[in-house]
Amino acid sequence: MSVFDHPEFDHHEAIHFFDEPESGLRAIIAVHSTALGPGAGGCRRWTYANDGDAITDVLRLSRGMTYKNAVAGLPFGGGKAVILAGDKAAKSPALFRAFGRAVDSLGGAYVTAEDVGINVEDMRIAHEETPYVSGLPQSGSSAGGDPSPWTAYGVFLGIEAAARARLGAESLKGLRVAIQGVGNVGLNLCEHLVKAGAQVVVADVNRENLKKAAQIDGVTQVSPRDILFAEVDILAPCALGNILNAESISKISAKVIAGAANNQLSTEQDGRRLTERGILYAPDYVINAGGVISVAHEFLGQSSEQQVKTEVDRIPQRLSDIFRESAETGRPTNLIADELARRIVAEAAGRTA
Repeated sequence: MSVFDHPEFDHHEAIHFFDEPESGLRAIIAVHSTALGPGAGGCRRWTYANDGDAITDVLRLSRGMTYKNAVAGLPFGGGKAVILAGDKAAKSPALFRAFGRAVDSLGGAYVTAEDVGINVEDMRIAHEETPYVSGLPQSGSSAGGDPSPWTAYGVFLGIEAAARARLGAESLKGLRVAIQGVGNVGLNLCEHLVKAGAQVVVADVNRENLKKAAQIDGVTQVSPRDILFAEVDILAPCALGNILNAESISKISAKVIAGAANNQLSTEQDGRRLTERGILYAPDYVINAGGVISVAHEFLGQSSEQQVKTEVDRIPQRLSDIFRESAETGRPTNLIADELARRIVAEAAGRTA
C-alpha cells in the first residue's frame, strides 16, 4: 500500500525516513502542515510491532500537532518524529546526534522536543547538531525545560472544566479519578488531583512508575486491564492512544474522559459513541496543549514561566466553549474541535476549510 493511500494520510506536506546504521538510528519525521509556521511536535521513541504501526503513529501524531498548535493559538504547524527502538538502537549520544542531524537536514521545517521515551538530556544532545530543538534545560525564570509538568497542569485545569460541565462540580474534592499511565505527565497530574482532594486510582505497566505513584498519599492501584473500566467519575488516559473504541467505550463507567494521551479515539466515530453514552470527552489536543505551549515559548525566546502559565490557563476556557457548543447542538466534542482547528489552518493558508 502506498503511503498516499494510508487511511491516516491527510495531505501531509512531507514524510521523511532516516536510517543510519552507525548509530542505530531508524526514524520517521512527518510534517503535516506549515501553514501557521514550522511543523512543531515532539519526538517519540517506541518499540513498534512493525514499521506500518510506526507510520500510522507518526501520521496521526503530526496531524494532531497541527490541530493542537492551531487551537492553542501558536505560530507553528504540525510535525512529529518517531524513533524506532530496538536491540540495535539503544539510547546513546550517537543516536541522538544522528537524530539531530536528521532534524537539521529539514532546514527548519520541523522543530522537535521530547515526547514518550525521550528526556531533556536527549534533546540537549540533539541540539548539538541542530538549532531546531526545544524542551532544553531551563535557564533561570525563562520558559524551557521538561514540558511534561505544563502538560499535566493544563490537563488538571481541563479536568476541572469538564467536571463543572458534566458533573456540576465546582471542585474536584471527593471525585473519583482514574489515571491510566503515571509517567512524567501522569505522575504530575496525580499530585495535582490529590492536592485538590480527589480520590485517585492509577495503573501502569511500568513498575518504576508505580513505585513513584505509591509514594503519594491516598493513591491506590489497579491492574492495567481494569483501569479504563474502574468505577470512577473521571477517566484520565495518560499513556498511549487508540484506547477508545466501540468495545471499550461500551464498558466505561466514567462520565468524563479528560487526559493527556494523544489520539485517544480509535476513529472519529468513537467521539459520537461517547456522546451517545452521555460521556463528556475533552478533545486530547485541546486539553494536553500545556507542554507544546511551553516548548513553543522556549523556542521563540524572550518568554518567562509566568507567560507560559498565562497561556496554559486559557485551556479551560477553550474546552468550556467546545463543551457548550456540544451541549447546545448535540454534536460530539471531537468534531467541534477538529472543525475549529481546520478552519484556523485553512484561513492561514488562504483557503476554505
